[in-house]
Amino acid sequence: MPAGQFLVRHLGRLTAFDTTAHLTAKFLVLPPDELKPLLGNRAITGPSDSAEMRLLTAFTDMIHATVADLGPAGVTAAQNALVELAKAVAKGRFDDVEPRLAPALTQAAKGLADRRLADPELSPAMLARELNVSVRTLHRAFAAVGEQVSTYIRHRRLHEARLALAAPAGGLSISELAAHWQFADGSHFTRAFKKHYGQTPTEYARSTGAASP
Repeated sequence: MPAGQFLVRHLGRLTAFDTTAHLTAKFLVLPPDELKPLLGNRAITGPSDSAEMRLLTAFTDMIHATVADLGPAGVTAAQNALVELAKAVAKGRFDDVEPRLAPALTQAAKGLADRRLADPELSPAMLARELNVSVRTLHRAFAAVGEQVSTYIRHRRLHEARLALAAPAGGLSISELAAHWQFADGSHFTRAFKKHYGQTPTEYARSTGAASP
């Protein structure tokens, strides 16, 4: 396998693999019951930076970091999501109606949104496009975990603005914060901030001892 590619296949038994000295490889072994009928004897390959593979990789990394804290139900849910993600990699697309994908898809969308919070193009449509799913599928995934895409983005932006307001004197003004975190204007930002935190940005800055903008 050349670098930058993935391989999905049913092996039937654990097999030893060799890699060249300069190549780093990741191996994911999953229960075959649901994957064998899809794969048969085929070996499916593709670019490792595809949307489906990026989501599978991100989810496996998250599980690796949190598996020690998962209970039996959490382990089962994680395994189910991994199987569905592996199916998506094999098919080159996500199943729009598969409920077991919702947690993984939601987590991937949140991670992408967190990295692009200051981007004026950030929206449900942009996230869906980057993750190779429909906007409807993305909204359905968030709804399955009791959230909304736009609400998550707004709350994360407010959180980052709140951290900036608590910084020492010399930070951004209210209007600058509003522009940086993609609020329509200072008034819109102030209303959203007060609704979420119960204080205006200026009141919050004063309460933390930071200078008022």
